[in-house]
Amino acid sequence: MSTADTGTHPRRTPGLVSVTETLSTTERLPSAPPAEAAPPAEAAPAAGRRAGAFWRLLASELGLTFRRPRNLAMLAVVAVVPVVIGVSLRLFTGDEELGGMIASVTGNSLMLTFVALSALVVLMLPITVSVVAGDALAGEASGGTLRYLLAAPAGRTRLLAVKFLNAVVYAYAATAVVALSALVTGLVLFPLGDVTLLSGTTISMAEGLLRMAIAVGYVGLGMAALSAVALAVSAFTEAPIGAIAGTVVLVIACQVLRAIPALDAIAPYLLPTRFAGFDAVLRSPIDTGALMEGVLTFGGYIAMALTIAWARFSGKDITS
Repeated sequence: MSTADTGTHPRRTPGLVSVTETLSTTERLPSAPPAEAAPPAEAAPAAGRRAGAFWRLLASELGLTFRRPRNLAMLAVVAVVPVVIGVSLRLFTGDEELGGMIASVTGNSLMLTFVALSALVVLMLPITVSVVAGDALAGEASGGTLRYLLAAPAGRTRLLAVKFLNAVVYAYAATAVVALSALVTGLVLFPLGDVTLLSGTTISMAEGLLRMAIAVGYVGLGMAALSAVALAVSAFTEAPIGAIAGTVVLVIACQVLRAIPALDAIAPYLLPTRFAGFDAVLRSPIDTGALMEGVLTFGGYIAMALTIAWARFSGKDITS
């Protein structure tokens, strides 16, 4: 049936009538307000996140260092040496030929700490510290993990700072282990009481402990300076054994140079010369001038070595 038969008109779809738009009929919508500029990100939270990432990275590095069997074994070795020294001195107490020397050492238990530090600071402590610091960058490069650390992104300066602080903590840990082992051994084997210093003055046990703490801090700073040197050597190679051996050879070479009388003029500027400067605490009053000279020397070596390490590491092409 068509529309004509029903008499109805075709339905028109509304909205299809053409309308000519003019400027006057065009609806004028209010212009949208300009988008407000996003407030600048606060610098404090970003700085806090960076600081948090730094300390997390350092905590992870310390955990790896102090869980590594090799590093724990070295701490055990330096802890055993004071025990051996103390037992040996105790056994030789009755020897008349050694009586004078042993009397100055075994007269008080605290003196064993200074004797142990004097014996180990020559070579054993430097070797212990060089193994950890020399392996810091070269070990990562040799194992192929260095580029992944930098891609984290850890940042080269931040990573270098973490590696150095990790080595410093280990250096102080090794020094403290020697001192505590010697102190415990001395308390067991030798009598307590007033301490007779090298200058002949007698001080109390409490003051002796304070001077021992100063000596530990001084030796630890010296080992930290050596750590900076080992870290600089480590930045120039991808072979950990090369960095470790290079640092140890450097220490031995300085010891040899110190033994040559013709080179006495340069001896005060050699790093190992200052390692034994902690004996200034065994004088009355404490030779603060000698201690400060050693501290300044250690600080100079740290600044110089870290500058060299940063200059090399910041521009180094990491391919391993």
